[in-house]
Amino acid sequence: MEIRVLQYFMAVARHENITKAAEELHLTQPTLSRQLSDLEDELGVQLLVRGKRKTQLTEVGLIFKARAQEILRLTEKTKEQFAKMDELVAGDIYIGAGETQAMACVAKVLAPLRRSYPHIQFHLVSGNEDLIYDSLQKGLLDFGLVCRADAPRTYVFRRIPHDDAWGLMMRADNPLAVKEVVQRADLLQEPLIVSEQAMKHHELDHYFGSAAEKIEVAGTYNLLYNTIFFIEAGMGSALCFKGMADAVGSSRGLVFRPLDPVIRSANYVVWRRDQVFSRAGRLVVAALDEAFSHHA
Repeated sequence: MEIRVLQYFMAVARHENITKAAEELHLTQPTLSRQLSDLEDELGVQLLVRGKRKTQLTEVGLIFKARAQEILRLTEKTKEQFAKMDELVAGDIYIGAGETQAMACVAKVLAPLRRSYPHIQFHLVSGNEDLIYDSLQKGLLDFGLVCRADAPRTYVFRRIPHDDAWGLMMRADNPLAVKEVVQRADLLQEPLIVSEQAMKHHELDHYFGSAAEKIEVAGTYNLLYNTIFFIEAGMGSALCFKGMADAVGSSRGLVFRPLDPVIRSANYVVWRRDQVFSRAGRLVVAALDEAFSHHA
């Protein structure tokens, strides 16, 4: 059964006259009649009652008309979908990020994009800066969100309008917990659990200056959550970002105090300069540019 024959049948049903249907279809009347007879033979039923002036549908013909309409509508919809295939935006976007509230800024940019293009899926990969850069170079990530003191010049980057402030997360019974702020001299008396990233970029050296050699480093971390168990066990206190300390530590009775003077780290969305993006990726870049390109 061919689609065109269903269209022939529907024209006859519409006009209730084979001659008028043939004129609409630019067929001869004998050709259309033969096509309809072949259709009835194929189905093994009578679809039409042919009169001199009017051609009517049989009871079976009425049922077949409903089915033919469904088939023709589905055919048209399928054609439209394939015609729009080039316009369909879909795909997977992989974003690597450490623990930072700057992700909230990125999420606000991506949310409208996801609503407009529901076939795009976003995948978050947690990791420190080294893992993010390594995964970008290997093509495992499309974008990275990194927190650092200076801009990552070897990548295309957009600065996020959110800087993370460092402080000390500690047990509530720590003597420093009664203070409103923690000063440099206080940290020299405290076993510290510090970010691997901060160690790598010598941020503590910059902060403490010549006193850096007096710091007692009890351990390091790349993601903060598991560190709270070290703090609870009395192994030390963690230098970390305020937003993440509030998120992971406050529910367990740990407290956070900001540093004085403060340390702030900037956040950047980065991607490779030679990255070839899908249409979905190009839309993400455009959205990031619109939101963040004016931030220094």
